[in-house]
Amino acid sequence: MKEKTITSMGELADKQCVPCKGDVPRIQGHELGVLLEKLGGGWKTVNDHHLEKEFKFKNFREALDFTNKVGELAETQGHHPDVFLAWGKVRLTIWTHKIDGLTESDFIFAAKADQV
Repeated sequence: MKEKTITSMGELADKQCVPCKGDVPRIQGHELGVLLEKLGGGWKTVNDHHLEKEFKFKNFREALDFTNKVGELAETQGHHPDVFLAWGKVRLTIWTHKIDGLTESDFIFAAKADQV
């Protein structure tokens, strides 16, 4: 059975993260660019290794509330980003540690974080 092609950020967000057991290849090259374009929303790849985005807020409280929501999302998805919290901003860094690179689940988590 052929896997469904993802056409938008919304379709990414509708999927569930899949725990990686180290048996999947890293997403690289053209496929990485295609997924990043579909994700949109200001996400960038760093060294084709991880996704990163900085979210801006009016104050520390809003940034903290977002951080807590992303933390809850991470627990429900079983996929945990690095989170940097500062006054008025939160930076998320996402990659699959097991393979030391990017998988589809990283893009799924990023899309879900945008919906938080």
